Amino acid sequence: MAKIIPLSEGSFTVDASKKFIPFHVGSDDLQKRNRGSLLVEIQPFLLITGKDHLLLDTGLGFHTREGSLQLYQNLLNNGIHPDAVTKVLMSHLHKDHSGGISWENDITGRRELSFPRATYYVNRQELSYALEHGGSSYQAEELSLLQNSDRVILTDDEGDIDGNIHYQVTGGHSPYHQVFLISDEGKTYFFGGDVIPQLSHLKSRFMAKYDYDGRKSMELRQQYAEEGAEKNWAFLFYHDIQTPYIQLAGKS
Repeated sequence: MAKIIPLSEGSFTVDASKKFIPFHVGSDDLQKRNRGSLLVEIQPFLLITGKDHLLLDTGLGFHTREGSLQLYQNLLNNGIHPDAVTKVLMSHLHKDHSGGISWENDITGRRELSFPRATYYVNRQELSYALEHGGSSYQAEELSLLQNSDRVILTDDEGDIDGNIHYQVTGGHSPYHQVFLISDEGKTYFFGGDVIPQLSHLKSRFMAKYDYDGRKSMELRQQYAEEGAEKNWAFLFYHDIQTPYIQLAGKS
């Protein structure tokens, strides 16, 4: 059975400005944040299977006080060296999911992939869209090196990786958002990025204003919740404050 390791970078509020401001649960007051602020966790995952050390999305790209990439430190805190990551699976390229894709080398002054020994899987059209639009949602400069790297595989539509990782473009949250279903020893692990970012999204029907296509996202959540319950999937939640992942109990 695969091992799930949440790599939380902390809790944050985010409003229409798309700025992520740290929030200390238990001491900070959400009512004192800007109107319309959402409270979210920023939580990449490491999924250790019989084949791979899979990194699912890459966080905000923040650094520790000592100057280390927070994502590196989170891995080290769990006894995992960053070089152990074999694949980086990107649901989409909004900055809170892709900030740790690359870093600027202080010695060379060049931007480099954060996990140079891993293979990155990024949707081709999502990358084109991100580079074209930039702005507050995408950090185009930090994503540009994905275009020509031999460590990057650009995916299209739907397919499989090494026989045990299935990817599927869903749209919904962003135009070319994709989800991953990872199989290991008879178990399936579903990473839905921002199509299913929190446990509550499996339990209620609503259209989120922050989605590119709110109705489609709502329909996708219902579809995956039903299939996941039927097939006993484990769901990983990137933005859930309290529940990083859950195993749904189904009929099989």
